[in-house]
Amino acid sequence: MKGKALIGLGFLLAFAVPVLSDIPRPEPRPAELAAPEAATAPERSVPTASTGAAVASEGSPQRSIRPPRRKADAAEASSAAPSDRAPPSETQAMRATMNAAALPLRSIRPPPRPAAAIAAAAAQRQTQQRAAAAQPAAPAPPESRSAPRGNIFSAIFGGGRKSEPQRSRRGSVCGDPAIRGESVPRITGRVGGCGIEEPVRVTEVDGVRLSTAATLDCDTAKALRFWVTNGLKPAFGRNEVSTLRIAAHYACRTRNNRPGARISEHGRGKAIDIASIILADGREISILRDYRSRAGAPVRQAHKAACGPFGTTLGPGSDRYHNDHLHFDTASHRSGPYCR
Repeated sequence: MKGKALIGLGFLLAFAVPVLSDIPRPEPRPAELAAPEAATAPERSVPTASTGAAVASEGSPQRSIRPPRRKADAAEASSAAPSDRAPPSETQAMRATMNAAALPLRSIRPPPRPAAAIAAAAAQRQTQQRAAAAQPAAPAPPESRSAPRGNIFSAIFGGGRKSEPQRSRRGSVCGDPAIRGESVPRITGRVGGCGIEEPVRVTEVDGVRLSTAATLDCDTAKALRFWVTNGLKPAFGRNEVSTLRIAAHYACRTRNNRPGARISEHGRGKAIDIASIILADGREISILRDYRSRAGAPVRQAHKAACGPFGTTLGPGSDRYHNDHLHFDTASHRSGPYCR
């Protein structure tokens, strides 16, 4: 029985070897695809003659149903496989960074200067300072005498006018350089109510001369100065006023020289009468002759401007006593300025 089994096994082996030799083997791949495919594809067992018995024992051989790879697919596989590896540029950058980190750091501070150079620089600075101190100071530029330009407020409120000339206080009275004259002793009137406590004799007001020095108190002198500057001169414009012809100033008398009347403001040094206005070109505008004419238009404007600075203003048309002059005084009235 054992002999029959051995004979059958030998017969089977003798028959299986030729069969295995007839099994078709896959075509070898190109040599350029062997290395990339070996790196990415898992290892496979290739059937050989030594393993033929094992294959035969598992059954009949099976052929793969996949078609053989084309060269284009193999090229794509070979180009995709190395992408998992880091590109050479990144590797080189990493190596350069590691090498730089290993190098010792150098300080950005400059090397210390020798002591001799420091001493020489200090000596040079001291020499320059001494030379600068020895030079005389440059003279200051002369001050500009032109009037400063006005801003928007000066343009609105009249700051754009010509600046007044600088006047010396010597020869001025009442604390105003524009009022020229002298102080005089206290005046006591022979009639009760007359007199001036602190009289001044005024000869010029803001550059306009008085034909006769007028004896006034300081309140009236200041009112006259304000009127000349802000009323008389603007009324005449380019026609410069030279002189005021004075008809009356301080005089201890009654109003309009009427017997039994109250003491006039002239008797207190609070009034002044102007008979005419003389211009720089020599023309004289008379109150009596020219007040109502075309030439008297600036006089009428100046007369109107006096109402306010003075408490009383009288002129032609007010009464029969003031047809030939302008009367200004600083009397105070309960109802305000009296202007006619």
